[in-house]
Amino acid sequence: MKIAFIGLGNMGGGMAANLAKAGHEIRAFDLADTALAAARENGCRTFSDAKEAVAGVDAVVSMLPNGAIVKAVYGNDVIGHAPQGAVFLDCSTIDVASAREVIAQAEAGGYAMVDAPVSGGIAAANGGTLTFMVGGTDEAFIRAKPVLEAMGKAVIHAGQAGNGQAAKICNNMLLGIHMIGTCEAFTMAQKLGLDPQTFYDISSVSSGQCWSMTSYCPLPGVGPQSPADSGYQGGFATGLMLKDLKLAMDAAAIAGVDPKMGARAKELYEAFDASGNSTVDFSGIIRTMGEG
Repeated sequence: MKIAFIGLGNMGGGMAANLAKAGHEIRAFDLADTALAAARENGCRTFSDAKEAVAGVDAVVSMLPNGAIVKAVYGNDVIGHAPQGAVFLDCSTIDVASAREVIAQAEAGGYAMVDAPVSGGIAAANGGTLTFMVGGTDEAFIRAKPVLEAMGKAVIHAGQAGNGQAAKICNNMLLGIHMIGTCEAFTMAQKLGLDPQTFYDISSVSSGQCWSMTSYCPLPGVGPQSPADSGYQGGFATGLMLKDLKLAMDAAAIAGVDPKMGARAKELYEAFDASGNSTVDFSGIIRTMGEG
């Protein structure tokens, strides 16, 4: 399959490489020369113009920073320039309203399109083990699924257009809440005289168990290897967690929901981000609690 890939950053670069490894012909575009050079090393053909990249393709995949850029790229460079019959897959994490607006515009132009944000982070993007939450029609999902399967371990249809974004921001709001709770629990356990590993051994098989503890423990040397073991570098940056929490709060306001725990998590990550920690892994927030 001939696939255009737009956006070759920390996530997109690995995703495009996995599509190339799967035998697809990848026509890659990014504004950064370094990203284009890495894509060429990974078997992609690169272009200096998005319109050229989408010419003659069967599918377009995008991984972009925000909704405004997604709307601009599809509105100016993809819709009307990719061939009729191509399927579009936007894997960016953006607001639900923007996702639905772009998909409606694509469908009006005669294209099938899904929103397919990801869970898993940079390591999963490089390893081809992402989880995709997909919004769109049944037909669009069926057409998009083989492309997504080359980049991930799980591809789940969440329903109508925009529902992939809804699933992503709800999931990551819960993740932010869980991580703060996990950090608080480890901090309190230590101050009460519990050995961190002993607390992990108990809680990881008890009712307090959660992914933030058993797969991504915020204390170095406890549980499976995590960014805590590398000085809180790599993994899922605080700035990205804060972006998702802000999207969640915007969606909550539209839905008429008052997520008090989510709002508090956003406040705590805003303060952590503002203290010069935007690129620090989000589990590093434990440092504000006196441990880590």
